[in-house]
Amino acid sequence: MSYRAPLRDLGFTLKHVLGLEDLQATGAYPDLDADVVDAVLEAAGQVSEGTLAPLNVSGDRAGSKLEGDGVIPAPGFGEAYRTFIEGGWMGLAAPTAHGGQGLPKALELAAFETVHSANMAFGLCPMLSLAAIEALEAHGTEAQKTTYLEKLISGEWTGAMVLTEPNAGSDLGALTATATPKGDGTYSLNGQKIYITWGDHDMTDNIVHMVLARLPDAPLGPKGISLFLAPKYLLNADGSRGERNAFRPVGVEHKLGIHASPTCVMAYEGATAELVGLPNEGLAHMFTMMNAARVAVGVEGVGIAERAYQNALAYATDRRQGRSVWTGEASAPILDHPDVRRTLSVMKARIAAGRAICLATGMAADLARSSADPDVARQWKGREDLLTPIAKAWSTDMGVEVASMGIQIHGGMGFIEETGAAQYYRDARIAPIYEGTNGIQAMDLVGRKLSQDGGASARLLIEEMKTVLTPLAALYDGKPVERMANALSAVEDATLWLLDRKAAEDGTADVLTAADAYLKLMGDVIGGWFLARGALAAQTLKANGEGDADWLDGRIALYEVYAANVLGHVSSRLAAIGQGGDLLLRMTPAVLAP
Repeated sequence: MSYRAPLRDLGFTLKHVLGLEDLQATGAYPDLDADVVDAVLEAAGQVSEGTLAPLNVSGDRAGSKLEGDGVIPAPGFGEAYRTFIEGGWMGLAAPTAHGGQGLPKALELAAFETVHSANMAFGLCPMLSLAAIEALEAHGTEAQKTTYLEKLISGEWTGAMVLTEPNAGSDLGALTATATPKGDGTYSLNGQKIYITWGDHDMTDNIVHMVLARLPDAPLGPKGISLFLAPKYLLNADGSRGERNAFRPVGVEHKLGIHASPTCVMAYEGATAELVGLPNEGLAHMFTMMNAARVAVGVEGVGIAERAYQNALAYATDRRQGRSVWTGEASAPILDHPDVRRTLSVMKARIAAGRAICLATGMAADLARSSADPDVARQWKGREDLLTPIAKAWSTDMGVEVASMGIQIHGGMGFIEETGAAQYYRDARIAPIYEGTNGIQAMDLVGRKLSQDGGASARLLIEEMKTVLTPLAALYDGKPVERMANALSAVEDATLWLLDRKAAEDGTADVLTAADAYLKLMGDVIGGWFLARGALAAQTLKANGEGDADWLDGRIALYEVYAANVLGHVSSRLAAIGQGGDLLLRMTPAVLAP
């Protein structure tokens, strides 16, 4: 089935749930208004629907291929990429000083949701370029910015993130790639890297690799890692493309999904590279790139869930079987079976929650950068840091679950490739692994982000969420309000307990054991808060005679669905949070053995 960009949902989330006026009030985005948001989203929808979506199935079937010392992308991808960059999409939120449009990150994320929905394998290529842009903007020298940023922002060149090695996955401190000074300010890069997404292709004249490696005198472990930049083609003195650098793809991984996205094994054999940032500070510098990618991967989860949902809804509308319990119609659409309609409603509600969490993370980043008051900027930075692991992990888990629910809606036909439902599930499954597994995101949340300011950011967020209860009580009677109140109480209790256990000498195991359940609880509750805000905004718009009344009623009902099916289960999250590390210690290898 064809893809339709959810422009109304995206625009409503930015303008009415998250508060576009907060960004406008900073004065940092003088051209930003509701009309600009609508225009950008409409244009993004057009390129995603018309150019990228038609290549999704064919790209999955054809895949990318290694031929000689280069990767050949799936048919049509090169032409689609040229169309994509002609629209200026790489520069949407990039700095104007280097050719970008200087619009908010939140708007960029909203536009790129449509890209990932339409063709996740394609969307990974510009996503990594955007992360490289952020790293260079933050840590590059002026010469590096002048040489590389404009080309990356225009899309004339692409970027790649080069971290993982066969023996160094999540533990990057174990990597062994080396960078030896050549005496002319450059370095000789040697080593092998794996899982390098879009590490090679022929869609652009050059590819900028951001590579982690060790200097000869570097200390062992994560404190001895530096960040280097190595272009596929070296540059002549006048900036023109010179000879090919000494690195190449030696393999393309055979994967469960995203077949059209080349995941390369790269060999660096004396490649010329230059240092980015400070020696032995590469891991900290790379986290600029990784955090940008983590939020973008969260958006991938939302995007693939939206695509799976649309496919399932179309099938449930067309497929006829059984009698409707509401109309009595024989051979009714399966949408008229309560369990199917409940499933689709939960899918839509969870997508809306994930969308709001991801876009709110982007908006927090925008406000942290643009707020003139340092205290306000610091608060928004704390919010961004807190939300980033939640946006990545909660949204990508949701993407897999919604894609699985989409297969279930199709029944046996969902297990058949021709319906498309299976591809969405296969593609979605990588996102909880990308950019630090979701277990690592949970550990980052409870181990760093929650306590980095003594819990102030979490407490401030909880207090802000509580303010929704009074207006919510005026809109709903009974359970929808009670479930939100219970959820907020649960997340507050869990937060205070974790802060106490983290401060205790013997609390580390308890905190890490609780990490996954706590991240899921936070995501559930924050997502519910945003849906409640959406319901309240919809009621206000409806009372003022603005918008489509039926659609706005749907936003009000959507929160009720979420409250019943997601917020209603917070007690199970609390039980998992409080189980304690000693319980898991009793699950010895002997107990776990078959």
